[in-house]
Amino acid sequence: MPLFISTETLWIDTPCGRLFARRWFPAGEQRNPVKPPIILFHDSLGCVELWRDFPEQLCQATGQEVIAYDRFGFGQSDAYPGELPLDFIRDEAERFFAHLRVALQIDRFVALGHSVGGAMAATCAALYPESCSALITVSAQAFVEDRTLHGIRLAKAQFEKPGQMARLEKYHGEKAQWVLSAWTETWLAEEFSEWTIESGMDRIHCPLLVLHGEQDEYGSVLHPARIAGLSTPPGDCLILDHCHHVPHREAPEVVLGAVCRFLGVPATE
Repeated sequence: MPLFISTETLWIDTPCGRLFARRWFPAGEQRNPVKPPIILFHDSLGCVELWRDFPEQLCQATGQEVIAYDRFGFGQSDAYPGELPLDFIRDEAERFFAHLRVALQIDRFVALGHSVGGAMAATCAALYPESCSALITVSAQAFVEDRTLHGIRLAKAQFEKPGQMARLEKYHGEKAQWVLSAWTETWLAEEFSEWTIESGMDRIHCPLLVLHGEQDEYGSVLHPARIAGLSTPPGDCLILDHCHHVPHREAPEVVLGAVCRFLGVPATE
């Protein structure tokens, strides 16, 4: 029987500004210590709203609480405080995610990240090994690949066309240009060319599931293979047929099924 899902909108005050978050949970259920919440880390142009109905689907399928938040500079959260550092991936995990954990009293959690959010989720798993019970990455990058840069250059050119910035302004408002520049100019910068996922983190000690579309325009299958090797034993790696960069939107049933099997919970009928 389908679960009734409740949602809650959250505003979190931090010394760096205010973060926007939303949680989905089975109606009438308090946080279950046996089923830790799944924390979602969005991609380079993403935000809570751009997860669309995936968080509710994930909550419905797993029976677990799901929490998504807008990083500083994105969506409804405040502007990013200062200049975006080249180690912004580790910085997010080390500095800003810590505020979310404290405010929402999160001890144990499952980290699930899409694209660069996957690298952030992986870094959280490495930094908080006593708390992260499982890690799931979707279309995450492990290094700066020519294919990645080519996809970013194409996207940057597309956003230069008339009316295209309105797509970002719909979700990020006056921060839209910063959002685009933070993605394109950081990844295309020569100083960032040597970045690797290993450079900002230690080994991962929790179970790991790596999902990647076989036709991902921002990264070849070298990325999931490398990410799976971050844990001992190596994580489970699933290459999704006919999927590009957003498999949870392109093939949600496949992604949800894989997540449920990985977490050891039966999908809700």
